[in-house]
Amino acid sequence: MFSLIKKLLASKNNTDFKNLHAHGAVIVDVRMPQEYRSGHIKGSINVPLQELGKEVVKLKKLNKPIITCCLSGGRSSAAEKLLSRQGVEVYNGGGWQGLQSKIG
Repeated sequence: MFSLIKKLLASKNNTDFKNLHAHGAVIVDVRMPQEYRSGHIKGSINVPLQELGKEVVKLKKLNKPIITCCLSGGRSSAAEKLLSRQGVEVYNGGGWQGLQSKIG
């Protein structure tokens, strides 16, 4: 089902985050725990960027697309690249507040 959704998306620049999230994509916030505690998207999971490599196997086992986010988009972009190289279906959601407004 997720590969069908991915095919329907013209490009990652036009990613329909609301639809991805509605169909079960997991939001991974890659900020530090103290940043995450100061505000985050409800239901997201916090995996700091520097720990992401150790968590790839667990994230793959979810068998769901991943949407990465952080404060402004820099770390989430790095996380997207790391996960993509490991064969994970992943999308860079950018800053968490902007992503939150996209998923409603």
